[in-house]
Amino acid sequence: MDLDIDTVRIARTREDCVLRPGEVFLGGGTFLYSEPVPAGVTGLVDLTGLGWEPWSVDGAGLRVSGTCTLAELVAGPGALGGAPGAAGPYRALGIVGECVSALSLSAKVARTATVGGNLALGLPAGSMVGLFGALHGQAVIWMPDGGSREVAGADLVTGAGVVALEPGEVLREVRVPAFALARRTVFRRASLTPNGRTAAMVTGRAGERGPRIVVTASVTAPHGLYARDHDMLDRWLDRIGSTVGWFEDTHGSARWRAAMTRRLAHEALDELGGAA
Repeated sequence: MDLDIDTVRIARTREDCVLRPGEVFLGGGTFLYSEPVPAGVTGLVDLTGLGWEPWSVDGAGLRVSGTCTLAELVAGPGALGGAPGAAGPYRALGIVGECVSALSLSAKVARTATVGGNLALGLPAGSMVGLFGALHGQAVIWMPDGGSREVAGADLVTGAGVVALEPGEVLREVRVPAFALARRTVFRRASLTPNGRTAAMVTGRAGERGPRIVVTASVTAPHGLYARDHDMLDRWLDRIGSTVGWFEDTHGSARWRAAMTRRLAHEALDELGGAA
């Protein structure tokens, strides 16, 4: 679509990321260009000009930049993980491709849409938060004053379209610690139609404290639990239903999403078992 804006600036340095009145950040732009311009937005600051390396892995773990495209995430970290369930030092990354596929993207969109953009949108069905929530990811955020802070990946999205980013902050990267990369992971998803929007998604990772189960899409913000057994899991899901409530829209009723989430969560717990 034709965006009715006045300016586009390409950020080359961190200093260029200081927003001027009316400006917002641009990553891949696939969502921004599909919607009407938000009220008051008159300019864009393109983050792709910063030239961030899409991803890297070393002894400390995995780093994924905010401007890494979803296609780069699959071709890079996703390939390191191999097939879901395969053994190896990066076996946890075997669910990367499934989490990206859960977004029901065309190849063209996947080559443009970014990890940071998906996280910053805060949509219930934005599966990157489920991925990094399961992988113990930490989001590194640049603040306008030149400092930085970290937020747990599972805490980044706080509601439907609401994220823990203050005005002018930039999601620089997500870091996954080395200990999480070798763990077994699991992915489950449900939608009303085979290619429909994700209505319930469960990701998980085995660990020393027991399996880590994360539910997204059926709730407005991700919820995670170290589940020791099925009774504990059921009590936790009951609390979500009674205190938070299940998300509902044209892609699934609250009652159906709750039932699907419960089924998928128990399947995930069975698959992970107690192994690390």
